[in-house]
Amino acid sequence: MSENFPQGPADATVRLPRNATPGQQYGPTPAFPPSYGPYGAPGYGPPQAAGPVRPRLLWIFLAWALFVVLVVAGVGGLAGGIFSTIDDTAPATTFASGQTVSVALDPRDKPAIYAAADQPTNVQCQVGDGQDPSVTLTKPAASQTVSVNGTTWELLFDVGVPKAATYQVTCEGEGVRFGVGKQFAANAGKIVGGAVAFLALPVVGFLSAVVVTVVVLVRRAGARRRGAA
Repeated sequence: MSENFPQGPADATVRLPRNATPGQQYGPTPAFPPSYGPYGAPGYGPPQAAGPVRPRLLWIFLAWALFVVLVVAGVGGLAGGIFSTIDDTAPATTFASGQTVSVALDPRDKPAIYAAADQPTNVQCQVGDGQDPSVTLTKPAASQTVSVNGTTWELLFDVGVPKAATYQVTCEGEGVRFGVGKQFAANAGKIVGGAVAFLALPVVGFLSAVVVTVVVLVRRAGARRRGAA
């Protein structure tokens, strides 16, 4: 007696290899990436180039360049103070022997009378009418000369006036040219300020350059150690 069974895809017959266990799968192994633990797979590709070490050496160059600039500024400040003092001290009004000039004098400017002569000679000066005791002419305690445009002016008298006003000034001396200027002490502050700038600016620039150099080198060394680790 024969029975007919339906034929179809569900009827396919599979030949098992010898000693095979039913239910065991055979065939190509699925391509799954290997497991590398909780941190994922290692990276592949060319190694990444390390970036530039920070901070840059440019900061050291800039710090020492600033030091040079401050040195130049200090020298310029001192020279400027000296030249400015000379210009302000030298006579602004000049006149010949026996000539009378009207000059604005202010006690705050410490006015003075100068003379330029080729040889020693006797001189005599008068400020005002000569009758006002508050107007004085005093010989300086120390010799003082000012050279401007090739002319050397020697300080003759310190002038004392009671208030700022216009005064008549007359001087006499054979072969002497006279001038009204200021005492050196009236402008000494400019030289002092220039000297302070001459000393302070280079010192500040030098200390700043040293600090920047040390900090930059230390940080660059630390960055190299971290990069090597």
